[in-house]
Amino acid sequence: SDNVPEGNPVALFDTDYGTFKVELYQDKMPETVDNFVKLVNDGFYNGVIFHRIGDNFMIQGGGYYSNGTRKTSPYGNIPFETSDVKHVDGAISMASTGAKVGGAAEFFICDGAQTFLDGNYAAFGVVIEGLDVVRTIAAQPHPDGGDGTGKPDSDIVINNIIIIGS
Repeated sequence: SDNVPEGNPVALFDTDYGTFKVELYQDKMPETVDNFVKLVNDGFYNGVIFHRIGDNFMIQGGGYYSNGTRKTSPYGNIPFETSDVKHVDGAISMASTGAKVGGAAEFFICDGAQTFLDGNYAAFGVVIEGLDVVRTIAAQPHPDGGDGTGKPDSDIVINNIIIIGS
């Protein structure tokens, strides 16, 4: 119909290290994107941190405040959704408790392609501008939890995310 927007929505992330834009593949991952957009429009992500980072792996956020308080989605978990969207460099994907498990609010953004995650985690978009910001965040000092990832030594806050249309 005439009121269907052209193209996919774009999320603009404003962080302590700068801004980046992510195209959300609503056409391929509608349930996952709708959940993320709903949380963004609620202001859910404003003020939460990237609490797990790994250079050349990913940055994960959407679940904790800087004081360590957990933040959980009011909508709960969504079903695991599959598509042909891959974990390419800059892909955004749902964090979850394991392979092929639906997530809720936490997400991660790939720093470099992470092909071993394909089919097991729900990638639902890709960074289209500002990938250097993602790389800078991923490279911040952090303890190694054993898999190369950990909580950054200094808080990296998501000030806000807004949907700027297509």
